[in-house]
Amino acid sequence: MESAWMWIGFNVLVLALLALDLGVLHRHGREIGVREALLLSLGYVILALSFGAGIHYFLGPQAATEYLTGYLIEKSLSIDNIFVFVLVFMHFSVPKDCQHKVLFWGILGALIMRAALILAGAAIIESFHGIIYVFGAFLVFTGIKMLVTVGQEPNLDENHINRFMRRHFRVTENFEGKKFFVRRNGALFITPLFIVLVLIEVTDVIFALDSIPAIFAITTDPFIVYTSNVFAILGLRALYFALVGIIHRFHYLKYGLSLVLVVVGAKMIVNAWFGEKIVSTELALFITTVIIGSSMLFSLLRTRKMPTEEALKDATHWWVPGSPPKVEADKQPRSDNKNRKS
Repeated sequence: MESAWMWIGFNVLVLALLALDLGVLHRHGREIGVREALLLSLGYVILALSFGAGIHYFLGPQAATEYLTGYLIEKSLSIDNIFVFVLVFMHFSVPKDCQHKVLFWGILGALIMRAALILAGAAIIESFHGIIYVFGAFLVFTGIKMLVTVGQEPNLDENHINRFMRRHFRVTENFEGKKFFVRRNGALFITPLFIVLVLIEVTDVIFALDSIPAIFAITTDPFIVYTSNVFAILGLRALYFALVGIIHRFHYLKYGLSLVLVVVGAKMIVNAWFGEKIVSTELALFITTVIIGSSMLFSLLRTRKMPTEEALKDATHWWVPGSPPKVEADKQPRSDNKNRKS
């Protein structure tokens, strides 16, 4: 019963935060300034740490350490999403006053899908412990793959999702304000803004297949996995608006994020193999902090004297699920990449 009340209470808190965000703070969908975004982001971090203090009080120091480690890993890996947000918004030229709506509904969908994935993952691990090795190997493989793709520029015109939707749905030529759907002569059209939303949603699901196993390497307690995930995602929109203007200064952070996946995957495999915590949660927290902190510092130092144009070019090199890497031929304008069903 106590466990049920914790789940209910936390989800009520999440709904209240979403209602406050949508119904009070940003009900007009206005553009969010950097100062406001920084304050909102800081507020979510303080709230997440306060929740961690509550876990320490009610569930003990070990649970609190697992929560804090999980939150740090999820918060760090969520920066993957921010790089993708920047790439997608830049490619589709999404107006700034529309970005808030896309991110709100995208993150709301991400919360629902991640909850389902977490519950499914917990059930699988409980019934088939050997899946731990699969999760660990998948994290190591993904981390290495992300390291390889750091220098590749994705071709979003050839993105599988983008092409599928343009071939199978009626798509308006331009944005229709902040609308996802419009009717013309009785026919239903989707707008490019809806394609952007679907890309954001699908990307988050694919990234969740990395980040959720990563936190299962820290703890298998579904409540801690869920709450640390949710707090990392809740502040993602505010973090995007806080960092979008300087995201090009964090290009080398991509290497750090990739290494975190490799380290966490290796931790999962080693601990499962020996049947005990050879690599402790505290050590994982320390290693993650060092990797992320070092890659951020190196990025800031490395890009300090780099021309903005060059830094922005590096920032557009990242993995977007479903997008092949650009080659020289892709950089030339194509007449068929806006093929639509009429």
